[in-house]
Amino acid sequence: MSVPAAPPGQPKKAATAAWIGSALEYYDFFIYGSAAALIFPEVFFDESDPATATLLSLATFGVAYAARPIGALFLGHFGDRLGRKKIMVFTLILMGLSTFLIGCLPTRAQVGTLAPVLLVLCRVLQGISAAGEQASANSMTLEHAPPHRRGFFTSFTLSGTQGGQLLATLVFIPVAALPEDQLMSWGWRVPFWLSVAVAVAGYVIRRTLDETPAFAQQASDEGVARMPLAILMREHWRDVLRVIAGALIASVSTIFTVWALAYATSDSVGMSRSSMLWVGALANLVALAAIPLWATLSDRIGRRPVYLIGAAGSAVAMFVYLWAISTGSYPLTLLLGIVAFGVVYSAANGVWPSFYGEMFTTRVRLSGMAIGTQIGFAVAGFAVTFAAQIAGPDGDDWMAVALFTAALCVPPVIAVVSARETHRVPTEKLGERSPRPARQPEKVTA
Repeated sequence: MSVPAAPPGQPKKAATAAWIGSALEYYDFFIYGSAAALIFPEVFFDESDPATATLLSLATFGVAYAARPIGALFLGHFGDRLGRKKIMVFTLILMGLSTFLIGCLPTRAQVGTLAPVLLVLCRVLQGISAAGEQASANSMTLEHAPPHRRGFFTSFTLSGTQGGQLLATLVFIPVAALPEDQLMSWGWRVPFWLSVAVAVAGYVIRRTLDETPAFAQQASDEGVARMPLAILMREHWRDVLRVIAGALIASVSTIFTVWALAYATSDSVGMSRSSMLWVGALANLVALAAIPLWATLSDRIGRRPVYLIGAAGSAVAMFVYLWAISTGSYPLTLLLGIVAFGVVYSAANGVWPSFYGEMFTTRVRLSGMAIGTQIGFAVAGFAVTFAAQIAGPDGDDWMAVALFTAALCVPPVIAVVSARETHRVPTEKLGERSPRPARQPEKVTA
């Protein structure tokens, strides 16, 4: 039975809600990344050992990624039972609150070792929120979208991610330019406090959004699954593995955003904080245009070829970008940073929301995307910490980091080569396998 079309205006409204929510989630996430590279080693950790302080600070960036698989298990379960909308509202509130609290934390100089403990706790809450945000937003937009434009509409989740990252960078540029004493005392807190404004706007939009026709029909015809995770692991475990492998492509983003920033502003290279933040800002500005263009192309030629361009291309592009930083040439670094992150990486980044979501049926889509992506993202989050260790005692072995990043791009390539092409499959048939004997649907009353 075909899924009824969404009411007029709902696909655009769902895409807007996904964009704003993702912008908040990743504004919050990436102001933390910038602060972890530039501020937190001095504010929350032992200044007498700068190298260890930086390593510990970057490790806290990865803590949220470790929390994300746990959050995905719970939020994926409830998202496939209660609906996409409820999870989207919950994750927005949790991220806004935890980010605001980071801006209120006491420093190590004020409360000692309690300061980094509280920082890690808030970071865990950020991770739990992010675990359900993208999967619920992607499911919402995919299930509202016209079948022939699912790639385009779901790409708004990731263009929101880039928008949030751009906003985070633009907010941090004037903050990073403050005098050192003001930056370390109160200036770094301002970007965290500003997240409240975006959270309120996102909440208003998401509260008025309809549940998706696909989920509503699923609940009406067969009932929602009592244990979505059991169905997921029984019928879709291969696709979960593909999503885990594919999600490792996020390592490119974390190393570009955090490790490369710390490397470029280190004593061995000596670029200024503000100039390097502009590299990220302009790369994300280009990505805002590139992501929907790549996604639209995938609606025409398929998800697999476009994703493959992004995954394989990013492995090569990271070598070129880190080499440019090592030369100390800012114009070269700016140009290659925009090409590597703004254009090449956007091919995979803009397509994966539809590519992953189309692997699963409606009754387990949110669970499948949440669990698969968050396990892969957990590895990607700690890629920054591994990169800091691989870079050697002076933190300047960029070639080793580039090789490490390229190695993490291999599983996504394998995932896309082994996956089915789904861009022409009707929405109601997504995730289906070859015909099997009918069995009683697993139902539960709402």
